[in-house]
Amino acid sequence: MMRQDSDFGPIPPEWAVKPLSEVCVMRSGGTPPKSVPSFWTGDFPWISGKDLKSTRLSDSIDHITKEAAEAYSKIAPAGSVLVLVRGMGLANGFALSLIERPMAFNQDLKALIPNAELSGPFLMHALTFAGQRMLRNVADAAHGTKRLTQDDLDVFKLPLPSLHEQQAIATVLDRLGLAIDVERRATQRTTELKRTALRELFSRGLRGEVQKETEIGPVPQSWEVVSFESVREWLQYGTSIRCSVEPAEHPVLRIPNIEPGRVNPDDLKYCDFDGDEAATYLLEKGDLLFIRTNGVIERLGSCAVYEGVPERTLFASYLIRARLKRDVIEPRFAALFFGSEQGTALVAGRATPAADGKYNINTGTIESLPLPLPNSLEEQREIVAAIDAIDSKAALHRQKQKVLEELFWALLHRMMTGEIRAAELDLTALESTTSRGITA
Repeated sequence: MMRQDSDFGPIPPEWAVKPLSEVCVMRSGGTPPKSVPSFWTGDFPWISGKDLKSTRLSDSIDHITKEAAEAYSKIAPAGSVLVLVRGMGLANGFALSLIERPMAFNQDLKALIPNAELSGPFLMHALTFAGQRMLRNVADAAHGTKRLTQDDLDVFKLPLPSLHEQQAIATVLDRLGLAIDVERRATQRTTELKRTALRELFSRGLRGEVQKETEIGPVPQSWEVVSFESVREWLQYGTSIRCSVEPAEHPVLRIPNIEPGRVNPDDLKYCDFDGDEAATYLLEKGDLLFIRTNGVIERLGSCAVYEGVPERTLFASYLIRARLKRDVIEPRFAALFFGSEQGTALVAGRATPAADGKYNINTGTIESLPLPLPNSLEEQREIVAAIDAIDSKAALHRQKQKVLEELFWALLHRMMTGEIRAAELDLTALESTTSRGITA
Protein backbone atom coordinates (compact mmCIF):
# COMPACT_ATOMS: atom_id res chain seq x y z
CA MET A 1 0.00 0.00 0.00
CA MET A 2 1.31 3.44 -0.94
CA ARG A 3 2.03 5.75 1.97
CA GLN A 4 2.94 9.41 2.22
CA ASP A 5 5.67 10.89 4.38
CA SER A 6 4.91 12.99 7.45
CA ASP A 7 6.67 14.19 10.58
CA PHE A 8 5.08 11.20 12.34
CA GLY A 9 6.46 8.77 9.75
CA PRO A 10 4.77 7.21 6.70
CA ILE A 11 0.97 7.56 6.88
CA PRO A 12 -1.95 6.47 4.66
CA PRO A 13 -2.28 8.50 1.45
CA GLU A 14 -5.86 9.60 2.22
CA TRP A 15 -4.87 11.23 5.51
CA ALA A 16 -4.32 14.99 5.57
CA VAL A 17 -1.34 16.70 7.20
CA LYS A 18 -2.03 20.12 8.72
CA PRO A 19 -0.30 22.47 11.15
CA LEU A 20 -1.91 23.03 14.53
CA SER A 21 -2.65 26.65 13.62
CA GLU A 22 -5.10 25.45 10.93
CA VAL A 23 -7.05 23.04 13.11
CA CYS A 24 -6.95 24.74 16.52
CA VAL A 25 -7.66 28.07 18.13
CA MET A 26 -4.92 28.76 20.68
CA ARG A 27 -5.36 30.84 23.81
CA SER A 28 -2.95 32.02 26.50
CA GLY A 29 -4.05 32.09 30.11
CA GLY A 30 -3.48 34.34 33.09
CA THR A 31 -3.42 34.54 36.87
CA PRO A 32 -5.78 36.67 38.99
CA PRO A 33 -3.94 38.88 41.50
CA LYS A 34 -3.09 36.98 44.68
CA SER A 35 -3.41 40.33 46.48
CA VAL A 36 -7.19 40.04 46.13
CA PRO A 37 -8.11 37.00 48.26
CA SER A 38 -11.74 37.11 47.19
CA PHE A 39 -10.73 36.08 43.65
CA TRP A 40 -9.52 32.75 45.09
CA THR A 41 -12.68 31.81 46.98
CA GLY A 42 -14.74 30.53 44.07
CA ASP A 43 -15.37 27.02 42.73
CA PHE A 44 -14.32 27.57 39.11
CA PRO A 45 -11.34 25.32 38.21
CA TRP A 46 -8.08 27.14 37.43
CA ILE A 47 -5.31 24.98 35.95
CA SER A 48 -1.55 25.39 36.35
CA GLY A 49 1.34 23.11 35.46
CA LYS A 50 1.02 21.17 38.71
CA ASP A 51 -2.39 19.89 37.57
CA LEU A 52 -1.08 18.26 34.38
CA LYS A 53 -0.46 14.86 35.97
CA SER A 54 -3.25 13.03 34.16
CA THR A 55 -4.27 12.79 30.52
CA ARG A 56 -7.79 13.99 31.42
CA LEU A 57 -8.88 16.58 33.95
CA SER A 58 -12.31 17.07 35.47
CA ASP A 59 -11.16 19.37 38.28
CA SER A 60 -8.16 21.37 39.52
CA ILE A 61 -6.11 21.91 42.65
CA ASP A 62 -6.85 25.65 42.72
CA HIS A 63 -10.19 27.40 42.19
CA ILE A 64 -11.19 30.99 41.48
CA THR A 65 -14.41 32.89 40.96
CA LYS A 66 -16.03 32.92 37.53
CA GLU A 67 -15.59 36.71 37.49
CA ALA A 68 -11.84 36.41 38.14
CA ALA A 69 -11.57 33.79 35.40
CA GLU A 70 -13.23 36.07 32.87
CA ALA A 71 -11.32 39.19 33.90
CA TYR A 72 -7.78 37.90 34.51
CA SER A 73 -7.49 34.47 32.90
CA LYS A 74 -9.03 32.73 29.91
CA ILE A 75 -11.66 30.00 29.86
CA ALA A 76 -11.14 27.00 27.62
CA PRO A 77 -14.19 24.91 26.68
CA ALA A 78 -14.56 21.20 27.44
CA GLY A 79 -12.64 19.11 24.90
CA SER A 80 -9.70 21.52 24.75
CA VAL A 81 -6.15 20.31 25.32
CA LEU A 82 -4.02 22.31 27.77
CA VAL A 83 -0.27 22.09 27.17
CA LEU A 84 2.62 23.36 29.28
CA VAL A 85 4.61 25.93 27.29
CA ARG A 86 6.70 27.56 30.03
CA GLY A 87 8.41 26.28 33.15
CA MET A 88 11.05 23.85 34.35
CA GLY A 89 8.49 21.05 33.99
CA LEU A 90 9.42 21.04 30.29
CA ALA A 91 12.81 19.65 31.28
CA ASN A 92 11.05 16.43 32.33
CA GLY A 93 8.52 15.92 29.56
CA PHE A 94 5.75 17.39 27.45
CA ALA A 95 2.86 17.81 29.90
CA LEU A 96 -0.70 18.04 28.58
CA SER A 97 -4.26 17.20 29.57
CA LEU A 98 -7.66 17.07 27.91
CA ILE A 99 -10.18 19.02 29.99
CA GLU A 100 -13.66 17.57 30.46
CA ARG A 101 -15.40 20.80 31.54
CA PRO A 102 -14.78 24.53 30.97
CA MET A 103 -11.69 25.64 32.92
CA ALA A 104 -9.49 28.69 33.39
CA PHE A 105 -5.71 28.36 33.22
CA ASN A 106 -2.53 30.31 33.90
CA GLN A 107 0.03 31.97 31.65
CA ASP A 108 2.36 28.95 31.62
CA LEU A 109 -0.20 27.01 29.59
CA LYS A 110 -1.78 27.22 26.17
CA ALA A 111 -5.28 26.02 25.41
CA LEU A 112 -5.59 24.20 22.07
CA ILE A 113 -9.26 24.36 21.09
CA PRO A 114 -10.00 21.96 18.19
CA ASN A 115 -12.10 23.10 15.24
CA ALA A 116 -14.83 21.00 13.61
CA GLU A 117 -12.43 18.71 11.72
CA LEU A 118 -10.39 17.72 14.81
CA SER A 119 -11.35 15.53 17.77
CA GLY A 120 -10.06 16.76 21.15
CA PRO A 121 -9.29 13.23 22.43
CA PHE A 122 -7.47 12.43 19.18
CA LEU A 123 -5.45 15.65 19.55
CA MET A 124 -4.50 14.69 23.10
CA HIS A 125 -3.26 11.26 21.97
CA ALA A 126 -1.48 12.68 18.91
CA LEU A 127 0.42 15.21 21.05
CA THR A 128 1.25 12.47 23.56
CA PHE A 129 2.74 10.45 20.70
CA ALA A 130 4.65 13.50 19.44
CA GLY A 131 5.86 14.57 22.87
CA GLN A 132 9.55 13.80 22.40
CA ARG A 133 9.60 15.51 19.01
CA MET A 134 7.87 18.56 20.50
CA LEU A 135 10.46 18.73 23.28
CA ARG A 136 13.20 19.20 20.70
CA ASN A 137 11.81 22.72 20.25
CA VAL A 138 12.12 23.61 23.94
CA ALA A 139 14.53 26.50 24.53
CA ASP A 140 15.80 28.41 27.54
CA ALA A 141 13.96 31.66 28.25
CA ALA A 142 15.86 34.79 29.30
CA HIS A 143 15.21 34.14 32.99
CA GLY A 144 16.57 30.57 32.81
CA THR A 145 13.34 28.58 32.62
CA LYS A 146 12.16 26.46 29.66
CA ARG A 147 9.66 27.48 27.00
CA LEU A 148 7.88 26.51 23.82
CA THR A 149 7.07 29.45 21.54
CA GLN A 150 3.80 30.17 19.78
CA ASP A 151 5.61 29.60 16.49
CA ASP A 152 6.63 26.10 17.65
CA LEU A 153 2.97 25.25 18.16
CA ASP A 154 1.68 27.02 15.05
CA VAL A 155 3.86 25.08 12.62
CA PHE A 156 3.64 21.71 14.37
CA LYS A 157 2.01 19.34 11.87
CA LEU A 158 -0.51 16.61 12.67
CA PRO A 159 -1.57 13.67 10.52
CA LEU A 160 -5.35 13.85 10.20
CA PRO A 161 -7.52 10.88 9.26
CA SER A 162 -11.24 11.48 8.86
CA LEU A 163 -13.06 12.74 11.94
CA HIS A 164 -14.80 9.36 12.23
CA GLU A 165 -11.46 7.53 12.28
CA GLN A 166 -9.98 10.06 14.72
CA GLN A 167 -12.82 9.27 17.09
CA ALA A 168 -12.36 5.53 16.63
CA ILE A 169 -8.62 5.80 17.32
CA ALA A 170 -9.25 7.87 20.43
CA THR A 171 -11.86 5.37 21.66
CA VAL A 172 -9.40 2.48 21.42
CA LEU A 173 -6.63 4.39 23.18
CA ASP A 174 -9.06 5.72 25.81
CA ARG A 175 -10.15 2.18 26.64
CA LEU A 176 -6.55 1.15 27.11
CA GLY A 177 -5.94 4.24 29.22
CA LEU A 178 -8.93 3.38 31.39
CA ALA A 179 -7.65 -0.18 31.85
CA ILE A 180 -4.26 1.19 32.90
CA ASP A 181 -5.94 3.53 35.39
CA VAL A 182 -7.94 0.62 36.83
CA GLU A 183 -4.73 -1.31 37.52
CA ARG A 184 -3.00 1.78 38.88
CA ARG A 185 -5.85 2.45 41.31
CA ALA A 186 -5.94 -1.21 42.31
CA THR A 187 -2.23 -1.03 43.14
CA GLN A 188 -2.83 2.08 45.22
CA ARG A 189 -5.70 0.42 47.08
CA THR A 190 -3.58 -2.67 47.74
CA THR A 191 -0.75 -0.50 49.05
CA GLU A 192 -3.17 1.18 51.45
CA LEU A 193 -4.53 -2.23 52.45
CA LYS A 194 -0.99 -3.37 53.29
CA ARG A 195 -0.39 -0.25 55.37
CA THR A 196 -3.60 -0.86 57.31
CA ALA A 197 -2.92 -4.59 57.69
CA LEU A 198 0.55 -3.96 59.13
CA ARG A 199 -0.87 -1.49 61.62
CA GLU A 200 -3.54 -3.98 62.73
CA LEU A 201 -1.32 -7.07 62.75
CA PHE A 202 1.40 -5.47 64.89
CA SER A 203 -1.16 -4.23 67.42
CA ARG A 204 -3.74 -7.07 67.42
CA GLY A 205 -1.95 -10.15 66.05
CA LEU A 206 -3.89 -13.03 64.52
CA ARG A 207 -5.23 -14.81 67.57
CA GLY A 208 -7.94 -12.38 68.70
CA GLU A 209 -6.16 -11.80 72.01
CA VAL A 210 -6.84 -9.09 74.54
CA GLN A 211 -4.37 -6.23 74.08
CA LYS A 212 -2.00 -4.73 76.60
CA GLU A 213 -0.37 -1.32 76.62
CA THR A 214 3.41 -1.11 76.04
CA GLU A 215 6.03 1.53 75.30
CA ILE A 216 5.20 1.26 71.59
CA GLY A 217 1.44 1.09 71.99
CA PRO A 218 -1.02 -1.81 72.28
CA VAL A 219 0.10 -5.37 71.46
CA PRO A 220 -1.53 -8.78 72.06
CA GLN A 221 -1.37 -10.01 75.65
CA SER A 222 1.00 -12.91 74.91
CA TRP A 223 3.50 -10.79 72.95
CA GLU A 224 6.56 -9.13 74.41
CA VAL A 225 8.26 -5.89 73.41
CA VAL A 226 11.98 -6.63 73.29
CA SER A 227 15.08 -4.72 72.25
CA PHE A 228 16.53 -5.66 68.89
CA GLU A 229 19.73 -6.56 70.72
CA SER A 230 17.96 -9.58 72.25
CA VAL A 231 17.09 -11.14 68.87
CA ARG A 232 20.33 -10.66 66.96
CA GLU A 233 23.52 -12.69 66.94
CA TRP A 234 25.63 -9.70 65.89
CA LEU A 235 25.68 -6.50 63.83
CA GLN A 236 28.29 -5.44 61.30
CA TYR A 237 29.10 -2.49 59.02
CA GLY A 238 29.73 -3.23 55.34
CA THR A 239 32.81 -2.97 53.18
CA SER A 240 34.16 0.27 51.73
CA ILE A 241 36.04 -1.50 48.92
CA ARG A 242 35.92 0.29 45.57
CA CYS A 243 33.27 -1.17 43.26
CA SER A 244 32.46 -0.80 39.58
CA VAL A 245 29.73 -1.71 37.13
CA GLU A 246 32.05 -4.22 35.46
CA PRO A 247 31.02 -7.77 36.46
CA ALA A 248 33.44 -9.36 38.90
CA GLU A 249 33.45 -12.19 41.42
CA HIS A 250 31.28 -10.51 44.05
CA PRO A 251 28.10 -8.45 43.60
CA VAL A 252 27.90 -5.70 46.25
CA LEU A 253 24.55 -4.49 47.62
CA ARG A 254 24.23 -0.74 48.15
CA ILE A 255 21.49 1.62 49.34
CA PRO A 256 19.60 1.55 45.97
CA ASN A 257 19.30 -2.23 46.28
CA ILE A 258 17.46 -2.06 49.60
CA GLU A 259 13.68 -1.91 49.23
CA PRO A 260 11.13 -2.42 52.01
CA GLY A 261 11.49 -6.06 53.00
CA ARG A 262 13.40 -7.19 49.93
CA VAL A 263 16.64 -6.91 47.99
CA ASN A 264 16.34 -5.46 44.49
CA PRO A 265 19.11 -7.10 42.42
CA ASP A 266 18.98 -4.46 39.67
CA ASP A 267 21.76 -1.87 39.21
CA LEU A 268 24.40 -3.95 40.99
CA LYS A 269 28.04 -3.06 41.37
CA TYR A 270 30.86 -5.56 41.72
CA CYS A 271 34.28 -6.08 43.22
CA ASP A 272 37.14 -8.57 43.40
CA PHE A 273 38.12 -9.33 46.96
CA ASP A 274 40.68 -11.51 48.66
CA GLY A 275 38.94 -14.74 49.71
CA ASP A 276 39.48 -14.39 53.45
CA GLU A 277 38.42 -10.73 53.48
CA ALA A 278 35.40 -11.43 51.29
CA ALA A 279 34.22 -14.05 53.77
CA THR A 280 33.93 -11.28 56.37
CA TYR A 281 31.25 -9.52 54.33
CA LEU A 282 29.65 -12.48 52.59
CA LEU A 283 25.90 -12.48 53.10
CA GLU A 284 23.94 -15.51 54.20
CA LYS A 285 20.31 -16.23 53.47
CA GLY A 286 18.18 -14.61 56.17
CA ASP A 287 20.58 -11.74 56.94
CA LEU A 288 18.86 -8.42 57.58
CA LEU A 289 20.32 -5.30 55.92
CA PHE A 290 19.62 -1.82 57.38
CA ILE A 291 20.24 1.52 55.63
CA ARG A 292 22.32 3.52 58.11
CA THR A 293 22.59 6.92 56.36
CA ASN A 294 20.24 8.79 54.04
CA GLY A 295 19.01 12.25 53.15
CA VAL A 296 15.40 11.02 53.31
CA ILE A 297 14.61 10.18 56.90
CA GLU A 298 11.85 7.76 55.90
CA ARG A 299 14.47 5.63 54.13
CA LEU A 300 16.68 5.55 57.21
CA GLY A 301 16.52 2.18 58.89
CA SER A 302 14.75 0.61 55.92
CA CYS A 303 15.72 -3.01 55.90
CA ALA A 304 15.61 -5.93 53.52
CA VAL A 305 16.05 -9.65 53.95
CA TYR A 306 18.75 -11.21 51.80
CA GLU A 307 17.23 -14.38 50.32
CA GLY A 308 20.39 -15.78 48.75
CA VAL A 309 20.14 -14.05 45.39
CA PRO A 310 22.41 -12.98 43.85
CA GLU A 311 24.95 -15.48 45.11
CA ARG A 312 28.31 -14.63 46.69
CA THR A 313 27.04 -11.18 47.54
CA LEU A 314 28.74 -8.63 49.82
CA PHE A 315 27.29 -5.44 51.30
CA ALA A 316 28.58 -1.86 51.24
CA SER A 317 29.58 0.44 54.08
CA TYR A 318 26.35 2.48 54.18
CA LEU A 319 24.53 -0.68 55.23
CA ILE A 320 24.51 -2.63 58.49
CA ARG A 321 24.07 -6.40 58.48
CA ALA A 322 22.17 -8.11 61.30
CA ARG A 323 22.55 -11.86 61.79
CA LEU A 324 19.46 -12.94 63.70
CA LYS A 325 18.67 -15.68 66.20
CA ARG A 326 16.59 -17.78 63.86
CA ASP A 327 15.09 -19.86 66.67
CA VAL A 328 13.62 -16.66 68.14
CA ILE A 329 12.61 -14.45 65.22
CA GLU A 330 11.66 -14.82 61.58
CA PRO A 331 13.82 -12.31 59.60
CA ARG A 332 10.96 -11.20 57.37
CA PHE A 333 8.79 -10.49 60.43
CA ALA A 334 11.46 -8.09 61.69
CA ALA A 335 11.78 -6.48 58.25
CA LEU A 336 8.01 -5.99 58.04
CA PHE A 337 7.90 -4.24 61.40
CA PHE A 338 10.76 -1.85 60.65
CA GLY A 339 9.19 -1.14 57.25
CA SER A 340 5.82 -0.30 58.79
CA GLU A 341 4.69 3.22 59.75
CA GLN A 342 5.28 2.39 63.41
CA GLY A 343 8.77 0.97 62.85
CA THR A 344 9.79 3.80 60.55
CA ALA A 345 8.70 6.35 63.16
CA LEU A 346 10.74 4.57 65.85
CA VAL A 347 13.87 4.71 63.71
CA ALA A 348 13.30 8.34 62.70
CA GLY A 349 12.93 9.33 66.34
CA ARG A 350 16.40 7.98 67.09
CA ALA A 351 18.18 9.35 64.00
CA THR A 352 21.08 11.77 64.30
CA PRO A 353 21.20 14.70 61.82
CA ALA A 354 24.57 15.30 60.15
CA ALA A 355 26.18 18.51 58.86
CA ASP A 356 25.66 17.41 55.24
CA GLY A 357 21.87 17.31 55.68
CA LYS A 358 21.69 13.53 55.96
CA TYR A 359 20.48 11.44 58.89
CA ASN A 360 22.41 8.62 60.48
CA ILE A 361 21.89 5.63 62.72
CA ASN A 362 24.56 3.29 64.06
CA THR A 363 24.71 -0.19 65.53
CA GLY A 364 23.91 1.20 68.98
CA THR A 365 20.74 2.80 67.63
CA ILE A 366 19.66 -0.47 66.04
CA GLU A 367 20.47 -2.43 69.21
CA SER A 368 18.09 -0.26 71.25
CA LEU A 369 15.14 -0.37 68.84
CA PRO A 370 12.02 -1.89 70.43
CA LEU A 371 10.35 -4.74 68.58
CA PRO A 372 6.97 -6.41 69.24
CA LEU A 373 7.51 -10.17 69.31
CA PRO A 374 4.91 -12.96 69.22
CA ASN A 375 5.86 -15.86 71.45
CA SER A 376 5.90 -18.34 68.56
CA LEU A 377 7.64 -18.47 65.20
CA GLU A 378 4.42 -19.92 63.82
CA GLU A 379 2.46 -16.72 64.42
CA GLN A 380 5.31 -14.62 63.04
CA ARG A 381 5.27 -16.70 59.85
CA GLU A 382 1.49 -16.48 59.57
CA ILE A 383 1.76 -12.68 59.73
CA VAL A 384 4.44 -12.74 57.03
CA ALA A 385 2.23 -15.00 54.88
CA ALA A 386 -0.73 -12.62 55.25
CA ILE A 387 1.36 -9.69 54.02
CA ASP A 388 2.87 -11.84 51.25
CA ALA A 389 -0.65 -12.44 49.93
CA ILE A 390 -1.25 -8.68 49.74
CA ASP A 391 2.16 -8.14 48.12
CA SER A 392 1.37 -10.81 45.51
CA LYS A 393 -1.87 -9.05 44.63
CA ALA A 394 -0.07 -5.72 44.29
CA ALA A 395 2.62 -7.33 42.10
CA LEU A 396 -0.08 -8.78 39.83
CA HIS A 397 -1.69 -5.36 39.37
CA ARG A 398 1.72 -3.75 38.68
CA GLN A 399 2.49 -6.42 36.08
CA LYS A 400 -0.89 -5.95 34.40
CA GLN A 401 -0.33 -2.20 34.35
CA LYS A 402 3.10 -2.66 32.79
CA VAL A 403 1.75 -4.94 30.04
CA LEU A 404 -1.12 -2.56 29.29
CA GLU A 405 1.24 0.44 29.14
CA GLU A 406 3.49 -1.40 26.68
CA LEU A 407 0.45 -2.24 24.56
CA PHE A 408 -0.75 1.37 24.75
CA TRP A 409 2.53 2.79 23.44
CA ALA A 410 2.81 0.16 20.71
CA LEU A 411 -0.73 0.88 19.54
CA LEU A 412 -0.28 4.64 19.88
CA HIS A 413 2.62 4.51 17.42
CA ARG A 414 0.95 2.20 14.94
CA MET A 415 -2.46 3.89 15.02
CA MET A 416 -1.08 7.42 14.72
CA THR A 417 0.74 6.33 11.55
CA GLY A 418 -2.12 4.23 10.19
CA GLU A 419 -0.24 0.93 10.35
CA ILE A 420 -3.17 -0.45 12.33
CA ARG A 421 -6.71 0.81 11.83
CA ALA A 422 -9.22 0.92 14.65
CA ALA A 423 -11.64 -1.32 12.77
CA GLU A 424 -9.03 -4.10 12.72
CA LEU A 425 -8.78 -4.34 16.51
CA ASP A 426 -10.64 -6.63 18.90
CA LEU A 427 -10.34 -5.31 22.44
CA THR A 428 -12.99 -7.51 24.06
CA ALA A 429 -10.31 -8.78 26.47
CA LEU A 430 -10.36 -5.32 28.05
CA GLU A 431 -14.10 -5.43 28.76
CA SER A 432 -13.81 -6.97 32.24
CA THR A 433 -11.03 -4.61 33.29
CA THR A 434 -12.69 -1.42 32.09
CA SER A 435 -16.09 -2.42 33.44
CA ARG A 436 -14.47 -2.91 36.86
CA GLY A 437 -13.07 0.59 36.50
CA ILE A 438 -16.45 2.06 35.63
CA THR A 439 -18.27 0.41 38.53
CA ALA A 440 -15.53 0.96 41.14
